[in-house]
Amino acid sequence: MDSLLIKGGVPLHGDVQISGAKNAVLPIMAATLLTAERCVIRNVPDLSDVKFMGRILESLGCTVKFEGDTLTVQAHRIKGHGDYDLIRKMRGSICILGPLLGRLRKADVSQPGGCVIGTRPIDLHLKGLRALGAKIVIEEGYVRAKAPRLTGTEIFLGGRSGPTVLGTANVMSAAVLAEGVTIIESAACEPEVSDLAHFLNSMGAKIQGAGSPTVTITGVKELHGAEHEVIPDRIEAATFAIAAAMTNGEITINGARPEHLNAVIDKLREAGVKLERRGPALVVKRGGVLKPVDVTTLPYAGFPTDVQAQMMALMCLTPGISIITERIFESRFGHVAELGRLGADISIEGPSAIVKGGKRLSGAPVMASDLRASAALVIAGLTAKGTTQVNRIYHLDRGYEKIDAKLKQLGGRIERIKET
Repeated sequence: MDSLLIKGGVPLHGDVQISGAKNAVLPIMAATLLTAERCVIRNVPDLSDVKFMGRILESLGCTVKFEGDTLTVQAHRIKGHGDYDLIRKMRGSICILGPLLGRLRKADVSQPGGCVIGTRPIDLHLKGLRALGAKIVIEEGYVRAKAPRLTGTEIFLGGRSGPTVLGTANVMSAAVLAEGVTIIESAACEPEVSDLAHFLNSMGAKIQGAGSPTVTITGVKELHGAEHEVIPDRIEAATFAIAAAMTNGEITINGARPEHLNAVIDKLREAGVKLERRGPALVVKRGGVLKPVDVTTLPYAGFPTDVQAQMMALMCLTPGISIITERIFESRFGHVAELGRLGADISIEGPSAIVKGGKRLSGAPVMASDLRASAALVIAGLTAKGTTQVNRIYHLDRGYEKIDAKLKQLGGRIERIKET
């Protein structure tokens, strides 16, 4: 098992290229199940989750080939159930349910496992698919779905914490091959949902309104192969922007789409960070003394929950009191105790973290609890006095392509080591 050894205190400078979005590519990979023809996906990030999804597709009968950042999938003859142990180990694997139901009219998918950041129920996924006509039971650890016929209808997908991203993806993927028109109300508006819709439309689907709360899908009889380029990862871009501010450096972020980052850019500017568009690039540097801000995570286009931990790390260095409120996941404060090991002063009151910032952090051994917590600990370590060792970075490798190499290229003193 690998760790990252970080010697802090060096400002980051230079250019970084943003990789394709993990949260976009996984549902797109699943959507290749909707056609027997070959699909080519470009700008695919080299991540453990992506490789894992490739294995899941192979277990369903697909031919899967990775060549650099290009992925070719052909689901010529597939079956409606994959490897139980493979599928249950990754939350994102649930996004194969809709495509299998759409193509084969049946699917047996093992229930995905629990998640350290909080409960992530699939009840809205099942509600949407049942509305299309699927009969679904849960038994022996499987979600078993059958639908001799899928029929378009109106579906409301709003939940307690807002719309469901993967639920929207699953319902869209099934509805493209349903009879008639499906209207999804309270659909997730994330750019990753729009990217999936673009891919499906390039396959011959008829989807309108993706990226808005109302998505209209007119069913077609069949889909064909297509080529597609995955959008850049907005969470990776936000992480590097915060790293520039935290280390008092200057980073030119290439490949980011600032229009996907409006809430993050707004809060960073409020905190005193300078962000400037230069053509297709975003240049980020600290503008002077940092200012405390209050942040509440919300569904897109609000401040993303996936940037909450990184923003908290920045506020640890910011003089004054900041309040960060988590409204999406009830247990997404696993990084608080580990930031405390580095000297941060953070207290939890209900869904909010009160950060008393302004002191320099001090290096220490810390443990990554989830993907975004890992990123927060890494960028905190880059600013800390002395040496920080971030353990269990397999979380990090799930969602950040070669982050240690990218940080080293920017001047960060960071080494990957084997844990003893």
